[in-house]
Amino acid sequence: MTSTSVQSPSVAPAVSDVLQLSGPRPARPNALSTSLSFGWRALLKIKHVPEQLFDVTMFPIMFTLMFTYLFGGALAGSTEAYVQFLIPGILVQTVVMITMYTGLTLNKDIEKGVFDRFRSLPIWRPAPLVGALFGDVVRYTIASVIVMVLGLILGFRPQGGFIGVVASIALLLLFSFSMSWVWTMFAMMMRTEQAVMGVSMFILFPLTFASNIFVDPSTMPSWLQAFVNVNPISKLVTAIRGLMAGTLELGDLAIVLGWCAGFILIFGPITMRLYNRKS
Repeated sequence: MTSTSVQSPSVAPAVSDVLQLSGPRPARPNALSTSLSFGWRALLKIKHVPEQLFDVTMFPIMFTLMFTYLFGGALAGSTEAYVQFLIPGILVQTVVMITMYTGLTLNKDIEKGVFDRFRSLPIWRPAPLVGALFGDVVRYTIASVIVMVLGLILGFRPQGGFIGVVASIALLLLFSFSMSWVWTMFAMMMRTEQAVMGVSMFILFPLTFASNIFVDPSTMPSWLQAFVNVNPISKLVTAIRGLMAGTLELGDLAIVLGWCAGFILIFGPITMRLYNRKS
């Protein structure tokens, strides 16, 4: 009886065929594309929960109308005269106040464990944070447009024209993006979003109300003027008023850009250090 040898089929060709069909391994996403993806995620959250836009739609309208008609006659003699002074300031107050929601959103994601999943992805480490800030820039833009449209309806006429208004909003968005790193730091430090909100309001209220948003600092006591004159919000309002009036001084712009750089260079690394410790 003769035995015939049966050869087992080779596995190597099958593996090779699979590799050829699958193609080359896709390149690792870069920092910008990953951050934009997380920014899109933030916008999708607004799409599914549109109530999140309440603070950037109703609050700007409420603040603008309330301060115009409550204080316009008393401070400037008429609402028409006061609105020329108020709109640049109320624009700053509206957007700066809603920057704190960046910290609230991040803190909520951390508490739910969402960021633990992000850390397991082979992506640029700060992408979830930067992407969240990118998404918030869209919210800031919406609030800015609402304030400007309402201001024009109320009689505001910027002498700097369209270019001055666009440049003012761009400067405000840059400042808000930079300042948001402060709230991301608190989001990493605080245990609850209520704590983040409490600390944020404690900081934002003095910065916005003890400023030149509503009145000329020359009418204030000397000790309060000393604070108002170094307040970064006051510097931002002065620069934006200059842009909208077409009389911007480069020194005012340089100070605002310096504050933007300071926020990012100081609070950005601190935020990332706290973020990495949570790994």
